[in-house]
Amino acid sequence: MSGTNAASGAAPCRFAHYFVICGIDTETGLEPDELAGENFEQSPLKRTFKSKVLAHYPENVEWNPFDQDAVNMLCMPKGLSFRTQADSREPQFHSFLITREDGSRTYGFVHTFYEEVTSPQICSAMQTLYQMHQAENPSSATPSSSSSSSSSMDSLASSLDEADSPSSSSCRSAACGGYDASRDTLYVSKALCLITPMPFMHACRRFLSQVHRAVTASLPPPLPLESYVHNILYEVPLPPPGRSLKFHGVYEPIVCQRPGPGELPLADFPLGQTFPLLGVENLVQLFNCTLLEMQILLYSQDYQRLMTVAEGITTLLFPFQWQHVYVPILPASLLHFLDAPVPYLMGLQSKEGTDRSKLELPQEANLCFVDIDNHCIELPEDFPQFPNKPELIQELSEVLLRYGISPVGGAPPTSVPTSTTTLGSVSVSTRHPGLKSQQALRELEDDGRNGNLGGEQLAVLELLQGNATLERLQALAKRMGVRVEALRGVGGEGEAQGGRTAVDEEEMRNAKLNVQLREVFASRFTMMFADYEAFVIQSAPDLESWLTNREQMHNFDKASFLSDQPEPYLPFLSHFIETQMFATFIDNKIMSQWEEKEPLLRVFDGRIDKARLYNVRAPSLRSSNYQRCTVLKESAQAIEQRLLKIDHTAIHPHLLDMKIGQGKYEQGFFPKLQSDVLSVGPTNNNRWSNRTATAQRRKDRHRQQTEHLTLDNDLKEKYMQEARSLGKNLRQPKLSDLSPAVIAQTNWKFVEGLLKECRMKTKRMLVEKMGREAVELGHGEANITGLEENTLIASLCDLLERIWSHGLQVKQGKSALWSHLLHYQAREETLEQQQAESPVSNGPERRKSESSLGMPSLRASVIQDMRHIQSMGEIKTDVGRARAWIRLSLEKKLLSQHLKRLLSRQALTKKLYKRYAFLRCEEEKEQFLFHLLSLNTVDYFCFTSVFTTIMIPYRAVIIPIKKLSNAMTTSNPWVCVSGELGDSGVRQITKNVLEMTFDCQNLGKLTTVQLGHDNSGLLAKWLVDCVMVRNEITGHTYKFPCGRWLGKGVDDGSLERVLIGELASPNADEDCGRGCRTPDMQHSPGQTRRASITSMGGRGYKPTSAQIQEAIGEAVNSICKHFHKPEKERGSLTILLCGEVGLVGALEQFFHNGFKSARLFQKTVFVWDFVEKAVAYMESADQMGDMQETAEPLGLTCVSLCHYVSAINSSPRNIGKDGKFQLLVCLGARDRLLIQWLPLLVECPVIQRMYEESALLRDRTTVNDLIAVLQTLHDFPITLEASLVKGIDL
Repeated sequence: MSGTNAASGAAPCRFAHYFVICGIDTETGLEPDELAGENFEQSPLKRTFKSKVLAHYPENVEWNPFDQDAVNMLCMPKGLSFRTQADSREPQFHSFLITREDGSRTYGFVHTFYEEVTSPQICSAMQTLYQMHQAENPSSATPSSSSSSSSSMDSLASSLDEADSPSSSSCRSAACGGYDASRDTLYVSKALCLITPMPFMHACRRFLSQVHRAVTASLPPPLPLESYVHNILYEVPLPPPGRSLKFHGVYEPIVCQRPGPGELPLADFPLGQTFPLLGVENLVQLFNCTLLEMQILLYSQDYQRLMTVAEGITTLLFPFQWQHVYVPILPASLLHFLDAPVPYLMGLQSKEGTDRSKLELPQEANLCFVDIDNHCIELPEDFPQFPNKPELIQELSEVLLRYGISPVGGAPPTSVPTSTTTLGSVSVSTRHPGLKSQQALRELEDDGRNGNLGGEQLAVLELLQGNATLERLQALAKRMGVRVEALRGVGGEGEAQGGRTAVDEEEMRNAKLNVQLREVFASRFTMMFADYEAFVIQSAPDLESWLTNREQMHNFDKASFLSDQPEPYLPFLSHFIETQMFATFIDNKIMSQWEEKEPLLRVFDGRIDKARLYNVRAPSLRSSNYQRCTVLKESAQAIEQRLLKIDHTAIHPHLLDMKIGQGKYEQGFFPKLQSDVLSVGPTNNNRWSNRTATAQRRKDRHRQQTEHLTLDNDLKEKYMQEARSLGKNLRQPKLSDLSPAVIAQTNWKFVEGLLKECRMKTKRMLVEKMGREAVELGHGEANITGLEENTLIASLCDLLERIWSHGLQVKQGKSALWSHLLHYQAREETLEQQQAESPVSNGPERRKSESSLGMPSLRASVIQDMRHIQSMGEIKTDVGRARAWIRLSLEKKLLSQHLKRLLSRQALTKKLYKRYAFLRCEEEKEQFLFHLLSLNTVDYFCFTSVFTTIMIPYRAVIIPIKKLSNAMTTSNPWVCVSGELGDSGVRQITKNVLEMTFDCQNLGKLTTVQLGHDNSGLLAKWLVDCVMVRNEITGHTYKFPCGRWLGKGVDDGSLERVLIGELASPNADEDCGRGCRTPDMQHSPGQTRRASITSMGGRGYKPTSAQIQEAIGEAVNSICKHFHKPEKERGSLTILLCGEVGLVGALEQFFHNGFKSARLFQKTVFVWDFVEKAVAYMESADQMGDMQETAEPLGLTCVSLCHYVSAINSSPRNIGKDGKFQLLVCLGARDRLLIQWLPLLVECPVIQRMYEESALLRDRTTVNDLIAVLQTLHDFPITLEASLVKGIDL
């Protein structure tokens, strides 16, 4: 009993939890592996057969239960592999990991070798299978291609099922791939595996290779194998943090080290192999895709490469952690997991000779495909780049070059470990202690030419000159100004300095390179998130209430954080802070106030504190300048010291109390181990067990105390799981149980997860957008930027792509959504054609409704919107087209309606999707469409604002006032439409048609229309009510009110007016079927639409002086608010200046107060007449010399007013008197002259003739108040739209 207790007490500190042996079960014989996608056309030697866990020790470990199916599947992902004596039988090494549902990980390290098959039954079964295969496939020398399959997943399985043929070029015995029992020796794969709680990859690799060596050596090992296995399972502890440990393998000691509490966590997979496999640039791009949580598929023939790249890339994420599906080695039986509509990071084994183009993946819209063996990656479209990418690549390249590794993908590394077979490119490396730099090479060359070199040195020189890789490295290093360290040779297991082997040296070099590369990435995050704590929102009083309300809470002030960042970082950061890994990081930060800090967070916070200490909040932290990592040297030194000075040595392996005669040693065969001695740990008599048992007791006591203090532990764990799984759909596939029921349940989890994600995304989009509209209504503060809105829409596009690619029957094109739309389009167009051929027509009925509306309504049509997108030459890919279509539908408030229409063709959906697909789950589909429908409550311009260079058809309709007979005119009208992105130029309108359609480059949101005519003919006067302009793609309609005459001798004599537009609410009948739309009440109650005093309707309306002053105050206030918004979010300044409640209209009312405008039997007098008379008076007074006595500045002001009025009057435009007054106000506001001109007009004697005594303009106090209000505009740079100042030369 004591022994068992000791083992269990000590186990969390044990180096290894299990020792496992997998291979062929001679009792059950050959079982084909159906799950791996059987292909009977292949030779039996290439087929997949089931492997079994033959033994594992101990039977079970309490806190890490043994998962037999998962371990078997990952030890031998492609099942048993058979060979004959003609094939290569090199042992292989690979690693794997098992992620449990709570996110914790267990690592496995596997040494696979080939053992001779001694069972006559298995040999004869193989012989029979081979004969049957030959009879069925006489031409089996050439493997036929897999037949086309109805399911993309099935075809993927079959394309991957071409077996990996041997790396040796020797052909097989009978035929290529043949087997004859009488002549050939049959070998089968067997795997030895260690399962450990931490990734000590190098140590496990060395231990397993020594155990294998003991089996194949001619002499038996010094002790029975049980002694070494028992030793590593029970007597070797985990090294304590910050310490190193030495334990003994079969032949040599093995050293491992563990980083200290303030260092980066343990990562033993060599980045020195990952970087050369892909190249620095590709790796940084892959790192970026991982941060943005895309779907990432690694592809390689070699399992260890898959694991090295996957672990390498996830280690670089510090302080963040990958939160989604993570399966670095995807067994053949789990290929259906590529159908997962969630972010994932998976590794898929490729087969030799399999072409990438044959690989049909269920979804590629958001996929980053990494072809490791060919050193290339395929990236998704349109994602933001990592900040300071070129500088980061430069710094990483320099670190690699210092270790003699080329930063270019595909270049072989210049030295490799030699103790075990290396998977990957093996290269030659030279050994010469004196070779320090290019200088040394030049000296060698000179000596060589002069004949002064000895034999060994001459050989080195020849090797160096003949090695292309080394030459490339030399050139690269020279170009980047890096000094290459001496390239250490690895001439076998020979002793290096201090009694250390070359393998030890290589491992130290790998560990130092690993930590330096990781530090470069870690320092980027330390710079970018130095201030993150300031933006964490700590709102809950205790952990329980926080966990309960987690979903409703805002934990991070995203808008403020982004506004504090350098401009170049924003595209990346706005995407990144929406990811699950960032959300989890912030959750961990909030929870750290109630419980112990998560280890990665503790290290990261420590680094930020240290940086602050040195920088004392230096401004450099907020600049976008690249700052290099400053701790490279110290981090490498810490590792070097630990490895050179061993802190702990484990107990040596020793003889166990075993039955003699069992486990007989036979060379080349792994013996059956005695399970009784391996199932229990040692009795409780060594220091290490005692120490850990005491520590365990102390831990238990502490846990009991905390349980009394906090909430019930089970409840807390449940909350924690729910909080952590928020937004994550399925963390990990369960590898062990693959029954159809489990697969169905997994798919159901995906469906639920997608629906939840849709609900959260639409809610977030609404809250953000409502936030801004609420501000316009005067409630609270805005908290969304154009950038953030774009990010949210991009993530909605990604979600829709994932929903559409879930459960696809057949994959066509990279975008599943666009593929579905094309199928729909083809069907609808066929129906349209059939209808067009039938004689029924509904033309006249349509025309009637058109004329009554003034603007014919646009029909909501999925096909029409698709055609708009298809006609856009700028978009080259299906993914791009799908995203553009989503943006357009969202802007038109038709997204939910369009998708409902698309999915209403059930026959098509059934044809395209499997039964379990999201789109075939009726209830969830309805809820999903409902969530999308909620987006109709806000206005988006996500199409117009993104595709700024496309050609757009616009329709303009001029609506005259019908009650007066002058609806027709004999003159030639013209129109010019202007928007935020440009103007259409002058467009002539056909006489008396009053409607036109024209194409021009996207104008953005429309702001003004210039409307005029040439005054020709008898009926040259024209009374216009308004102009309507519609963007024919997005359907946005703008109304430009006029209500004035255009013509000489009528109204103010204007032949041209600049009209200010606003987005019109959609008509009720046009809006049928949309469900909901933006409410009409978009302005705060104070901003009611005022009629302009000079417009016809406003003549009888006399506002009070209080109302006029309030209107001016509001107009100035709106302009101030406009300039306080971020630049990208400001609306149109023209509307604020000249709109119905703009500054010009308010000042017009001020000037009209008490103005003697109507004269009996005389024509109407306008405010502009007063300005002209005042200017004429000033000019005549100046000529007579009356102005000489005035102060100098006043004289200059007088000149400027005269100059501006004269320039406006001499303009070639016929803009009328009110138009001229509008222009004067705008120019005065722009050039900050209004407050100087007002006193001049007030002082002018003309005022007494033209204004009554009670007029506001004659009240000194009121005028001074007006000047004070207008003074506030001087702080802002007012720029005027070209349509306002056209033809004015000042």
